[in-house]
Amino acid sequence: SSICAVAAVRADLERWAEALAVEREHGANAGDFIAERVRMLALAGDQAGVVRWLDIATRLDQLLDASAMAH
Repeated sequence: SSICAVAAVRADLERWAEALAVEREHGANAGDFIAERVRMLALAGDQAGVVRWLDIATRLDQLLDASAMAH
């Protein structure tokens, strides 16, 4: 349904915003920050949190690749 599609787009935009925020706050250490978050969430058994942060990591990689190509 259209409600599910809107929710999926919203979640995707949230992951992009989170990736940008992590990159701005942590700069060159952003990947390490995300890896530590994933590790802590995995140890806590929070599978949804792990998936969320891996999605953020994917977008961060895409942002960094695009940034490197632009320079």
